[in-house]
Amino acid sequence: MSISRFRELKAWQLGMDLAEKVYLLSESFPKSEIYGLTSQIRRAAVSIPSNLAEGHGRTSTKEFLQFIAISFGSICELETQILLSHRLKYITMDDSETVLALLTETSKTIRGLQRAIKDRLDG
Repeated sequence: MSISRFRELKAWQLGMDLAEKVYLLSESFPKSEIYGLTSQIRRAAVSIPSNLAEGHGRTSTKEFLQFIAISFGSICELETQILLSHRLKYITMDDSETVLALLTETSKTIRGLQRAIKDRLDG
């Protein structure tokens, strides 16, 4: 098995798009947030595709499912941080809606991957 097969996962690809978008948006956050929200939001965004990749590289399906669950937890964390960023006026409503739409698409794709893997385990 090729080490980079995780790159074929639609969920990973969307996660990478999301992380890139979050990095670009958070560049405009106040410098006083560099060790606060900026760092936190970037870590959550990077965690999504990173956990999918790490889980894909594990030797068991159950481990992969665990990393998918962690990735989904990061989605929830990121959603909260995007909403807070908008409340604090660090990002516009349009930017918030764009990221939240991508986040929703990523979330649905990750849930679909999770269901498919569980079905294989049960079947």
